[in-house]
Amino acid sequence: MRPGIDLAGKRVLVVGLARTGLVTSLFCAGYGATVTATDERPESELAETASKLRAAGVKFEPGGHVSKSFLNQDLIVVSPGVPAKLPALEAARAHGIPVWSEIELAWRFLRGKLIAITGSNGKTTTTSLVAQHPEDRGDSGNGCGNIGTRCLLWWKLHGYNRDRGGDQQASNSKTIEKFRPEIGVLLNLTPDHLDRHISFEEYAAAKMRMFENQIERDIAILNADDPEITRRMPSKPHIFWFSRQKRVAAGAFLRDGQIFFRNEGSEVALARRDESRCAANTTSRTCWPPVPRLSWQAPIRGHCERREIVQRRGASLGIRG
Repeated sequence: MRPGIDLAGKRVLVVGLARTGLVTSLFCAGYGATVTATDERPESELAETASKLRAAGVKFEPGGHVSKSFLNQDLIVVSPGVPAKLPALEAARAHGIPVWSEIELAWRFLRGKLIAITGSNGKTTTTSLVAQHPEDRGDSGNGCGNIGTRCLLWWKLHGYNRDRGGDQQASNSKTIEKFRPEIGVLLNLTPDHLDRHISFEEYAAAKMRMFENQIERDIAILNADDPEITRRMPSKPHIFWFSRQKRVAAGAFLRDGQIFFRNEGSEVALARRDESRCAANTTSRTCWPPVPRLSWQAPIRGHCERREIVQRRGASLGIRG
């Protein structure tokens, strides 16, 4: 049972007003919260956003963050890209005010299963492929997060009782509290977005936070070919690996042109390597098998690498449990 939250009457500050911040502000206001939204940019750069916020009754504070606004709240929701150690946020934490990411808030409204996918590269393609798998089985599922639609907006429009894949950034992981995906997928760890982190170690630690609230019946799917991941493997969830280079004790791997899944000493062949082929057309290369384009999705472009097929197969098998 996920912990819920009653937003009615709560004072909520939303920090950062790109796509996530706008959606979060409108979502919280729609559930009866008293919302203040702040951004460092001047109002002249946020005219359309300002109009939408004010129409929803949201107090708008452009042109810099007002310190006292951070200390007069019941909850602060931070958009991706906002430094987690912003002095005003640190002051709010010192006063006992919860500071969450959008994914922490959205997760508390979710009633379906969640596959959270993160990594330095490949998140968008993998999320799109995994989100399609329940549809292939006749179930409902979809992708959200940093691939086009914010999770709060998608769930507000389509309801909460659906399985879904979520594309998660390290900046989201740094501001979670009880967020716990049934399945967490970590694709790779390479130096990325270090302008938002003090060091690579801090960046990697933020990625690994996705697993910290998982329990024994949850699943972590990890890249066995990435030494930065293997030396940080989580201790609580059941772990499945994926590899293009070697056989794994449990998970998906490539051998002799075939993708295999291994678990409890048994192996089953899932697909041949040529299932990762891409069909060429006159304007781009589109991954096969085809992923139907949703109204909010950009088309998937580029080569559908073997790694992404292995990742999809592993995550797909994981959700069946």
